[in-house]
Amino acid sequence: MSELTDRRREEKDRRRTEILDAAAAAAAEGGFDAITMEQVARRARLSRALVYVYFEDKAAICLALYERALELLLAELAGSTPDAPNGRAKLAAMANAYVAFSRNHPVHFEALARFEARSAADLQQLPGQCLALGDACHAQLIAAIREGMADGSVRSDVGAVDAVAIAMWGFMHGVIQIAATREGMLAHRNTSAAALYEQAMAMTMRSIAPP
Repeated sequence: MSELTDRRREEKDRRRTEILDAAAAAAAEGGFDAITMEQVARRARLSRALVYVYFEDKAAICLALYERALELLLAELAGSTPDAPNGRAKLAAMANAYVAFSRNHPVHFEALARFEARSAADLQQLPGQCLALGDACHAQLIAAIREGMADGSVRSDVGAVDAVAIAMWGFMHGVIQIAATREGMLAHRNTSAAALYEQAMAMTMRSIAPP
């Protein structure tokens, strides 16, 4: 591959990143529904025509943000477990990493929530890379559950590992959304986001612990 080709690819990747950064900033300010191609172009300091060269429409931009979210999450999950001594500790580390991901990348967390709420038929229409990244995130949980069952840190009768992984993810996802959107309700009921996370983690880990 020639040096010129390398430079062109780098330039293309840089432009694409700039567009996605602009879209993420727009979503952070006004929500995904308020994003427009003109708004993204203005934030990226590019012509709208050039934005259309990279993304055919708003839906394509949102899909690219979803793919980026999966990449970020996969890296967070994988990076959270090297020091965990057993399978259950890895699950706890990944749950904490998911909470941190929602705080550090709120727009990308929202992208995950929006796309994963689609029907099974819609999800099957996603690009293969998105499906592969989602499967890789799920595989991290599956591996930790199986490791825990093997090393004795997760109860052997915990259930079908795919269902267990989805149940754990669903529980923490719901807790994160409540903590992020129901601050007043939590205060009214004498708790906080931090206390809710701590309680959710304790309940989750206790539910999979051996007798």
